[in-house]
Parts: sequence; C-alpha cells; structure tokens
Amino acid sequence: MSVLETERHGQILVVRMNRPERLNALNHELRSRLAETWTEFRRDEGLEVAIFTGTGRAFCAGEDMKESLADGAPGGRRPQIEDPFMSGALEKPVIAAVNGYAMGGGFMLVERTDLRVAVRGAVFEVSEAKRWLLGGWNHGFLANLPYPVAMEMALGFRFTAERFHELGFLNRLVEPEALIPTAMEMAQHLLSLPPASRVNTVHMMRQMRPTPAPEFQRLAAKLHEHGAKSDLMESRAAFAEKRAPRFKGWDDPQDRYRLPKLERPGE
Repeated sequence: MSVLETERHGQILVVRMNRPERLNALNHELRSRLAETWTEFRRDEGLEVAIFTGTGRAFCAGEDMKESLADGAPGGRRPQIEDPFMSGALEKPVIAAVNGYAMGGGFMLVERTDLRVAVRGAVFEVSEAKRWLLGGWNHGFLANLPYPVAMEMALGFRFTAERFHELGFLNRLVEPEALIPTAMEMAQHLLSLPPASRVNTVHMMRQMRPTPAPEFQRLAAKLHEHGAKSDLMESRAAFAEKRAPRFKGWDDPQDRYRLPKLERPGE
C-alpha cells in the first residue's frame, strides 16, 4: 500500500495521504513522497489545481513520534529533495480538504494551503508547545487572529472546525460526504478564471500574508534553545508510551529568570 495516493481529474490533482493506521503521521517516506508529488505537480502543464486530503479519520497527525524515537532525534527526517509546497516555490493553488484531525505538522500543512474546506467535527492543534521549547508563536499571527486566540493556539489548545470556521481560518464547513465534492467545486471555479488571473491573484495574495519581523524571528531562535533539550525527547517518549511526561524544564533552574530579550532595530 502506497503512503500517498493521487488521482487526476482533468486539470485537478487529488493528493491523498494514506497512512490511516498512523493517522497519516509524517514519517520520512511520506515526507519524501509528498516532495516528489508536489514537484511533479508543479512541472506538469496539464495540472493547474490540487486538492490535498487524507485517508481515514485524520488529515494528518503531524510528526511520526515512533520514527523520531527510533532515530533518536526530534522533528523527523526531511526529504532529500526540495518540497515546493513547503518552501513556497509552488505557483499553483492548493485546496485543503480536511477530513479529520490536523495536528502539529498536519496543521502546518493546512496552513500552507490557499483555500480550506473541512468536515464538521474535525480537530486542529498547533502542537509545538507540547514538543519543543517554544510554542507555535507565529501561527495565529499568520492567520490574522486576535492576540488571545493566537495565544491559545501557541499554547497547544485544540480547536474544532466549527470554531475555526467562525474565526475565518476555514472557507467551508461540510458533512463528510460533501468534502471532496465541495473541494472539487472550488477547484472548478478556479479553473473557470483566466489562467494568468488565477496564477497572478494567488501569487499576490500570498505576498500579502503577514510575515514576522526579523527581530521576532531572532528571538524565537534563541527561545528554541532556552531550556532542557532532554524534554524534547521526553515529550515524544511519554506520548508513545501513553504516560505523563517527566519534564526537567531547565538545566539550570535560574534560566527561568534569564529569558532572552527582544532586540529591536537601533538598540
């Protein structure tokens, strides 16, 4: 069984993650197949729009924790070739058809799409606060959400599809049987536009998405190193073993009070 399935419908490509027994978690094989598929989609002049979905009860559960534990390193191994969907090099629009759980790296896949339809009851989570030394500080900012909602996302709270639809993160909310048909209707609308208009508009809208200022990115990089690195693997081990984590926090307890400072331009 392939970990990734594709279907061509004229100029539309359906890309379906297919590891339902692991909630479509992103192991090295799936990451590599995605990179290859998005590269082929980008280069294929007969394809113009993609629909991105999953098999089973999850869209994607994010990092494959068992593989990370086996590798002895957090975050998962990246593919050897560039993934144009993740790098931003892909010029063609991608529609997310979220069939269930979209957690951690799975949420980040949804976040990179241009249009989004989800089934009622789907669950979303920015999981970085649970797995790293800094939570997903930038996701609410990228989505233009208010501070308390962005804080809730960054701290790893879960969101229902219904709430995300109310907040404007999702375009459509549908019953399961209407998921792919609705995504197909959206794709057909895109194909009804003049090709240059479609490509140019998607490009323009992407350029207008918020980008965190360099000083915030530098601070985030420092905070990712500020704490006990052993907690990264402990969080994954606890998850895999279905037990409460035993976190250390800081190698030096006084580091709690030595937070890196934001350095603004000119300071």
